[in-house]
Order: sequence, then C-alpha cells, then structure tokens
Amino acid sequence: MTTEPIQALVGKIAAVIINPILILLFGAGLVVFLWGVVQYLYDLNVKGEQNNEAKSHMFWGLVGMFIMAAALAIIKVVANTIGTQLPPGY
Repeated sequence: MTTEPIQALVGKIAAVIINPILILLFGAGLVVFLWGVVQYLYDLNVKGEQNNEAKSHMFWGLVGMFIMAAALAIIKVVANTIGTQLPPGY
C-alpha cells in the first residue's frame, strides 16, 4: 500500500489551511503584544502611572504567540511520528 496520496493530501491541507491560520493567529498575538507595549509606554510617559490593562495585553499577546509556536511544534512532531512530509517552510 502506498502512502504517497495521503502524504500529498496532508501536505496540501497543511499548506493551504493550517499554515495560513497559524500565521494569522501568530500575527494577531504580535499585534496585541505590541499594542500593550505602546499603551504601557504612553500611559507611563503621559500619566506617570502604570496601566494594568496594557500589562494584560502584553501578557496575553505573549501567551498567544507561545501557543502558536507550540502548535507548530506539535504539527511537526505528529508529522514525523506518522512519517508524513510537510511542505517547505515548516
């Protein structure tokens, strides 16, 4: 039994569906983190006080980016376990 069609299907799914979603969510986490940094520095400079909401944005942005990196690592581990070739860029 040949596994080439299955590997091709998994590769297409990873390239067309999973990879763009991971990139989009990682980008969203980065934007939330950077918004928290800008908000924190602005409030510290203008108001002279620390903003807990900005700290929360920075924290959850980092958590989101960590989860996306972990999801990518899990995809690689599963692909290596079942012997599937992922498209270039993984």
